[in-house]
Amino acid sequence: MNGGLRGALVALDVDGTIVDHDEAMSDRVRGAVQRVASSGAHVVVATGRSLHGVLPVLQRLDLHEGFCVCSNGAVTVRLDPAAPEGYRVVALHTFDASGVAGVLREGIPTGLFAVEVLGRGFKVTAPFPDGELTGEVEVVPFEEMFDEPVMRVVVRSPEHTPAQFSALVESVGLHGVAYSVGWTAWLDLAPDGVTKASALEDVRVRLDVPRSATLAVGDGRNDVEMLQWAARGVAMGNAPEEVRAVADEVTAGVDDDGLADVLEDLLERGEREARAAS
Repeated sequence: MNGGLRGALVALDVDGTIVDHDEAMSDRVRGAVQRVASSGAHVVVATGRSLHGVLPVLQRLDLHEGFCVCSNGAVTVRLDPAAPEGYRVVALHTFDASGVAGVLREGIPTGLFAVEVLGRGFKVTAPFPDGELTGEVEVVPFEEMFDEPVMRVVVRSPEHTPAQFSALVESVGLHGVAYSVGWTAWLDLAPDGVTKASALEDVRVRLDVPRSATLAVGDGRNDVEMLQWAARGVAMGNAPEEVRAVADEVTAGVDDDGLADVLEDLLERGEREARAAS
């Protein structure tokens, strides 16, 4: 990132990276994110959260302009204080999930299914535990959930470990979709080829940022492609081994402000490069 941070693209995961699993965000992390944004870099929050679920995080970070990638890449918005909702949708990817959902339901008859409704919340087959889904939650029959293309499907099965869930997904042979298994027995389905990385590449092109000027920080299995996409991919110390294995480096965990370590180092490097270029 020669010549300072201006024009660089800094992609940041939310849960386990910006905030811990109790939603706590340290003042040090908040300050580091704000300083990077003020330096002229493009800070792009890239999350598996829905748009509705990530907006409060953006407000806490005082980010009101630029891009945000939501729903694991299925939705990209451009933040715009002048827009009625404070953002404009610039990319939306949907798919016909009826076939895949039907196969999964046969394999996980007790599983909970949810489809995301852009900017509102979720339609679900039965209530999820409190706090797991944000926005309006409407219970509807399984058959009605997939009457039209959707941007994202969530499947929750507390009876399965993540490893068992992964084995089940492989056994049913999902085709035509992208999927990631979360910390718990939580499966996210998205249109085939749609990931945080694919959405970030679109943002990079829109902003005309050189690939060499990209940084990504994350901790989850849904961050693997993003960390591989970035010129500098940093895994959080709390990330599972398969995530840390694909990263260029590993920082401290979320409880020890690992993201702040990365961003403060980035700012120092930028200041040195700016001085050297002047």
